[in-house]
Amino acid sequence: MHNLAIIPARGGSKRIPRKNIKSFLGKPIICYSIEAAISSNLFDEVMVSTDDDEIAEISVKYGAKVPFFRSNSNSNDFASTYDVIAEVNNEYLLRDTFFDYTCCIYACAPFVNDSRLKDSFQVMISNQYDSVLPIIPFGFPVQRALKIDNNNRIAFLNSAHSITRSQDLEKFYHDAGQFYWINNLIFKDKKAILTENTGYYKLSELEGQDIDNEVDWKLAEMKYELIQSIK
Repeated sequence: MHNLAIIPARGGSKRIPRKNIKSFLGKPIICYSIEAAISSNLFDEVMVSTDDDEIAEISVKYGAKVPFFRSNSNSNDFASTYDVIAEVNNEYLLRDTFFDYTCCIYACAPFVNDSRLKDSFQVMISNQYDSVLPIIPFGFPVQRALKIDNNNRIAFLNSAHSITRSQDLEKFYHDAGQFYWINNLIFKDKKAILTENTGYYKLSELEGQDIDNEVDWKLAEMKYELIQSIK
């Protein structure tokens, strides 16, 4: 069984400039993903998919490989995670290298660690899933969501649950935005990350944070330090 870790890290981040190598509690944030992948001992290759020389240099310094650079077509704002995974695996195939499983680990995912990667991979293998991703419960019932109408007034998105107790509502989750395990043969056949046979790895609300602006960044650092203090 051969496994590949792909860490996508293009250079043109807009909301937080140079986001993928910005210092997170003292070291470039991409390093957390690289170190987690390497220390898990799950991967035959840990590579960074980038179009940027500085990101490539830092990635290699912390132990990852950059065997080739990302294409221009997959370095813009519209390239998807699917596009990056497909391009990388196709490039390896051109070099006569095939991997059974790929784990795509985002560059800005400091909460990822080797235990998470190993446990989630075991979920994948034990249940023969096509793919596995970490999920986090919504902090408030989505059935009680509010919307702003055309008259600038608020209303329930679904009034049927306006007086339903929160504890009686079904729990919903969102993608933690940290990593995806995929079976490469199925990925190539179905051309999708999520399929009808996708499993999950559940995290708590503390164990994740979208990082889209400077406030998010500070919150992520605070959460990370809190997690470390209570281990």
